[in-house]
Amino acid sequence: MTTPTSPSERPPVTHAQHLLDGTWSTDGVSSFDILDPSDGSLVGTVPVAGPEQVAAALAAAGKAREAWARTAPGERGAWLAGAALRVREAADELAELTRREMGKPLDDARGGVLAGAGTLAQYAELGPLHRGRALQGGWGATDLMVAQPRGVVAAVVPWNDPVAVACGLLGAALVTGNVVVLKPSERATHVAVRLAEILAEDLPAGVLTVLCGDGSTGALLAAAEGVDVVAHVGSTATGRSIAEATARTGAKTLLENGGNDPLVVDAGVDPAWAAAQAALGSFANAGQICTSVERIYVHADVAEPFLAALVERARTFAIGPLVDRRMRDAVHAHVAAAVEAGATVLTGGEVPDGPGAAYPCTVLSGCTEDMDVMREETFGPVAPVRVVASFDEALALACAGPYGLAATVLTADQEHAQRAWRELPVGTVKVNAVFGGAPGGAAQPRGRSGSGFGYGPELLDEMTTTKVVHLEPAPRS
Repeated sequence: MTTPTSPSERPPVTHAQHLLDGTWSTDGVSSFDILDPSDGSLVGTVPVAGPEQVAAALAAAGKAREAWARTAPGERGAWLAGAALRVREAADELAELTRREMGKPLDDARGGVLAGAGTLAQYAELGPLHRGRALQGGWGATDLMVAQPRGVVAAVVPWNDPVAVACGLLGAALVTGNVVVLKPSERATHVAVRLAEILAEDLPAGVLTVLCGDGSTGALLAAAEGVDVVAHVGSTATGRSIAEATARTGAKTLLENGGNDPLVVDAGVDPAWAAAQAALGSFANAGQICTSVERIYVHADVAEPFLAALVERARTFAIGPLVDRRMRDAVHAHVAAAVEAGATVLTGGEVPDGPGAAYPCTVLSGCTEDMDVMREETFGPVAPVRVVASFDEALALACAGPYGLAATVLTADQEHAQRAWRELPVGTVKVNAVFGGAPGGAAQPRGRSGSGFGYGPELLDEMTTTKVVHLEPAPRS
């Protein structure tokens, strides 16, 4: 793991800016500071865009949309390929900003940047190939289904993987001929602004606009007339507010929101291997991944060695801090409430002294479904475990609840694997690996976790609308 920079080696404090019609600006109704979660030092100051800045952003996007939509798909793809190279070249800079704003270890942050560059390169190739269909009609007629850009896309992106997620939404939207208003998370604004600066380098003014701010800015943008798509990755509460706003404006919504992803550990598996998978799913990025393992159901036959191995893994698993103290307080509140309700802390579970927002990898046993740590998204390095008597019991519990993002099953039984992927009411099911997937894969969350495809060729479909065309010759006079 790369060693974080010392305070004397850190870049100077920066000031995030909006990008409005090709011009950078710090105007706004107020401002706030972002602190480094490792030590509480100042990263920079962020202006909060108000109604005036939102209106200016949408006006600039409106002016640019027609010309960008008429740009040849091959030209848009070539631009995106160049942008992918520039992001890759800036990987170290973007990774350091990510580390400073949200605490991700530097090597992990760099991996996220490179994943984002790879996504841009993928859409640079897929975009020009995105096509409609020709239909077989009458002999003298031509019938077409043509994909066209939707118009203005508001991309409201998260802090936990700010470059990779933004690259997915921006790449798919821009390559299909949409213009984008980017609203970064208030917890990771500077890295998103720097990414936008790199992407906007060769773009006409207004094709990519940036609005910095907090939740009030996002709410103004989501409710604004003139927005055709709101694409949001983040909390369920914010996603619900966006859905309510777009129900009034008619904008399309793409939502990847909270999850409560279960992990089922079946009888007959190697408990040490299962514990390694559980630790990776629960603790990677300090548990701050949309598809982190949030609750664990382990068969009684392997529970004792599994828990022992999981505790050992937790004590040696290297993580960075949580994104801020507000998040740490929320995570610890789930742990404390579970303990008060009868859960046992096997390791971790205490707020450390000192600056920053560190929290230890935590393993809880004796958890029940009435605990928030089992029924809601904790979004921290916490592995709550419930021992079950059978695979049927584990699967039934894993299927329960209002979220529908992802789930994992560890089993050596092929019948159990088949049952699991068919019955689990989630968008993504992983068997015998908590993370992984083929290139070009997409995800379609369900229930409280959102709606619409994220990533993959399917996201190009989401960013376009289909026009049906019937061409028939007029009779000769």
